[in-house]
Amino acid sequence: GLNQSNVKLAVVVQRMVQSSVAGVLFTANPVTGKRRQAVIDANPGLGESVVSGATNPDHFVVNTATGEIIERRLGDKRVVISGTAGGGTLRSESLDGSKEACLTDDQIRALAELGAKVEAYYGTPQDTEWAIDPSGQLWLTQSRPITTLYPLPANAPTSEDVLRVYFSLNVFQGVYRPFTPAGGSLFHLIGSGIAAGVGYPQPDPLTGPPIVLDAGQRLYLDVTPLLRNKLGRRLLIGAAGFGEARSAPLFKQVIGDPRLSLIPTKCWLLMRAIGSVFEKTQAPLYALQALFWPKAAVKRVQQTAERVRATSFITPGRTPEERLRGAEHFAGNFVKIIGGVAPVLSVGLGSQAIAGRLLGDIAKPEERQVVLRGLPHNATTEMDLELWHLAQRLARYPTIVEQMHASTSEQLAQEYRAGILPPQLQQGLAAFLALYGHRGVAEIDLGLPRWSEDPTHILGALSNYLHLKDANLAPNVQFQRGAQEAESMLAELVQRARSKSWLRSRLVHFFLRRTRDLVGLREMPKFTIILMMVRIRELLWSIGEGLEQDERLETAEDIFFLTLREIHRALAGQDMHNVVRDHRSDYDFELRRHHIPRVLLSDGTELSALAIDEADEAPSVLRGTPASPGRVTAKARVVLDPTGAYLAPGEILVAPSTDPGWTPLFLTAGGLVMEMGGAISHGAVVAREYGIPAVVGVAGAIERITTGQQITVDGAAGKIIIEEPAEESTAD
Repeated sequence: GLNQSNVKLAVVVQRMVQSSVAGVLFTANPVTGKRRQAVIDANPGLGESVVSGATNPDHFVVNTATGEIIERRLGDKRVVISGTAGGGTLRSESLDGSKEACLTDDQIRALAELGAKVEAYYGTPQDTEWAIDPSGQLWLTQSRPITTLYPLPANAPTSEDVLRVYFSLNVFQGVYRPFTPAGGSLFHLIGSGIAAGVGYPQPDPLTGPPIVLDAGQRLYLDVTPLLRNKLGRRLLIGAAGFGEARSAPLFKQVIGDPRLSLIPTKCWLLMRAIGSVFEKTQAPLYALQALFWPKAAVKRVQQTAERVRATSFITPGRTPEERLRGAEHFAGNFVKIIGGVAPVLSVGLGSQAIAGRLLGDIAKPEERQVVLRGLPHNATTEMDLELWHLAQRLARYPTIVEQMHASTSEQLAQEYRAGILPPQLQQGLAAFLALYGHRGVAEIDLGLPRWSEDPTHILGALSNYLHLKDANLAPNVQFQRGAQEAESMLAELVQRARSKSWLRSRLVHFFLRRTRDLVGLREMPKFTIILMMVRIRELLWSIGEGLEQDERLETAEDIFFLTLREIHRALAGQDMHNVVRDHRSDYDFELRRHHIPRVLLSDGTELSALAIDEADEAPSVLRGTPASPGRVTAKARVVLDPTGAYLAPGEILVAPSTDPGWTPLFLTAGGLVMEMGGAISHGAVVAREYGIPAVVGVAGAIERITTGQQITVDGAAGKIIIEEPAEESTAD
């Protein structure tokens, strides 16, 4: 036979099947993603009428595990294309079509069985074409992979009797792109550390706990144990309602499945986990400190972050293997460090909840949100304001302003790396990056560059800030105004509580004050983790340089396309060129994937494909979760990637989601609309602090809204109104 790898172009000659009926068969449902479900479209004559969309065919869905035909919808089949004796085809049309099915039940099941065999042969769900000739012989005429299905975790159960539910950590963090192999494997290691922290040490920390899974080179969390536990179910749905609002109804939808029925939980297991956490982290002591001595607690949290910043794994006298194992040990035990931060934030969030209960109906939700404006100690807000202050200093130099407006961000970044920018800009940016250069877009992946390596995004944000001329819109002014409004509202709510009782007013004051003292630390756990990641990234880069010199890698950067386990193998002497090539190929493929399911079932079903939108709204109205009160009408700017994006002062930022790498854009935004997220997601929190009206969890926002449209964002009602057609149709 022919070696297919050497064939550049081939002409296929095959026998023509004069079919009496033909069509298309998907071995998995292409709409819902459900595996073990054959979807068949059939029409009399040749399959061309089905493939070309010329007819309305019969439609059948079969459970391939049982052979049950679970859906049957007959088309009119008005168009039939047939082969002619001398070659070519003949198209015939009928006004009435046919009301009879063109396949028998036996033929439908035979097709489903054939599809199952083809899928088993190729090892992946298939998009096939088939034909049945006048003698009843079934022919397979074409097969190719279904490229639109989202891949399942490797250990997803194949039995119909078992159902697992996976929740996307990528979507929760606002990161759609895949993880690099190094970045993903670090999270498995951190997951092992968390598991050990609750009393379940993992036999292989690099593999991670079984609930942390890879699918499509993205991270998913198996939340099945939580959904099958009464308390866990409440906590998960409640947390999703605040952090990723569009996932909460999906969890409510799936818990009705009998395969997810509640199972008894032994109390001693829960107590053991809590006891293990308390023993390893001293969480109760830190919580008490935060409750009664908040300033000391805040100072300790900030000192913790600075200790991590000062950590270095590139220590003299140690081999690369020893350095790597030291970094892995640090990451695996990082839960102990975060364990000193999380209790402080928990006290702040708990105080917020208690104050809300005490206030009851004497305070509207949007009034309680006002108390969260201008919070101190928010690492991301402090970063944004530091960048704004740099822009203010640069605005004093007209030549610098002119240069920044005349040059692209990429050009300015090249000049910064060459050290030839004007001194005020060169030194000012260097000082900013010394504090915040460990951050970046999609920063939770240690395989991606930091701002200190590529400041293009920061220079673009600086250039945007220099366009802001209205002093009242200056971010520092808005932040201070927000803090003043928060303090005024706090006093007002305390006064209202006094009408109930003196004790209630004192308690409301205490817990609202703790809310403002501590909730700003919400970003510190992630801020500290990113500090750790950049230190590990520095170590891996140095190891990569050595492997490049030893010709085990082509470039030092290739090390981020190896898992931690594979890096150990490279240090042991294995050539990794082919491994890197394969990982890069898979990564590039996943980069082109635009749809990432937030909740995925182990049978392949994407719950969002089954969700029913019960809202009865006009086409010009979009609904989401209220995130930051206020109402603004302005032009929309749809941004898919913040790097190099331009946002004119006052424009409404429309984005799929955001992480801290996006927030420099917030400083000039008039409003915020996000497809993902909930009331406590990153974008919502920052929007509240700046007093920017925001609505999050808006399904289809980036498809329904286009750049240049005049839209109204009502942050209190969770509503977006599209006021006029778009003037432009591009997204940045």
